[in-house]
Amino acid sequence: MKFGYFTLTDNPPAYGPGRRDPNRFLLEVVEECVEAEAMGYHSAWVPEHHFGRFGVLPSPTMFLTHIASRTRTLKLGPATVVLPINHPLRMVEEFNLLDLLSDGRAVFSAGRGYDQGEYTPFGASFDDSRAVFDEQMEYMMAAWRQSPFEFHGRYYSTPEPLTVVPRPLQQPHPEVYVACFSKPSIELAARLRVNTIFAPFAAAMLFGSVQEAARESKRMAIEAGHPDPKVMCSYFLAVAHSSAEADRARERLLHYLHSILPVLPGDRSTAPPHIAYFVDIVERLKAMQPSQLGDRSIVTGDVEHCIEVLKRCEEGGLSEVILYFNFGELSHRDTLAAMERFAKEVMPHFAEKHETVVAGRTS
Repeated sequence: MKFGYFTLTDNPPAYGPGRRDPNRFLLEVVEECVEAEAMGYHSAWVPEHHFGRFGVLPSPTMFLTHIASRTRTLKLGPATVVLPINHPLRMVEEFNLLDLLSDGRAVFSAGRGYDQGEYTPFGASFDDSRAVFDEQMEYMMAAWRQSPFEFHGRYYSTPEPLTVVPRPLQQPHPEVYVACFSKPSIELAARLRVNTIFAPFAAAMLFGSVQEAARESKRMAIEAGHPDPKVMCSYFLAVAHSSAEADRARERLLHYLHSILPVLPGDRSTAPPHIAYFVDIVERLKAMQPSQLGDRSIVTGDVEHCIEVLKRCEEGGLSEVILYFNFGELSHRDTLAAMERFAKEVMPHFAEKHETVVAGRTS
């Protein structure tokens, strides 16, 4: 099982007047991505967030292209593109270009997001986001799998057969993941024969555990004709050398979770039906206490405990876990230290040092 660096660049207004300067924060994330490669991480994953409501990184493709110029082997992925506020054809072009410029290291991941405030300024419909997202994914897979390609749908159509240039080095396309917070998203990924990525908290609500979510996702994908489906998950992580240090990590996570509540759909009377499950998530988060943040939310504890939790992920069929270190206002210095601690004390207990990426192939 591989490990990646992951951040949502959380910096919500609830962090107060002392929250980070966004420009400086982004430059620190650049350094963290570069250092991740040096420490042996397989990949780096960055978000799409707008207007400072939650995170501070609005364009994952531009950011990852810069990271590509500073690294040699690191896989480069968005976690995730908020697809309904983007045009699918533009996304195909941008990720093809990222794949070319990175010598075959691009990964694509998309979801619908959860913040209506990121939709409205772009003129996108939050209420229709599921139908739009499903069609966008179908459009993108047609553009990647056919050349030239045609597409005629409810929301998007090509006026004539189109040829997309450049083509990606990874053929027929970079690895593709759908961020899954609901069963229809898993069904979409299976139908399109692409991969899935889960957040353990949501996976536990759906299936009882991220391992069961992985098994169900793989089962559905194989039944739909996907010969080798991959499943990933993200995890908040803090290797702790004392119980007090683990308690501080849980308190920091709860601080993060409570601070992002304003951007989540928390009102059952106004949440669109396709995203109403987020209301249940919000209700649970409001009542959450640090002691309740267990392995379904965060991996924290001593080295042996972290290895045990992650081994369960590996045994459950996950191919990679991407690790969120800098949540809840953890400083840049402490983030680098946390990354290094994991790389030195936990990563060696897993199967492989991450191999060099060969252009034109996935690894």
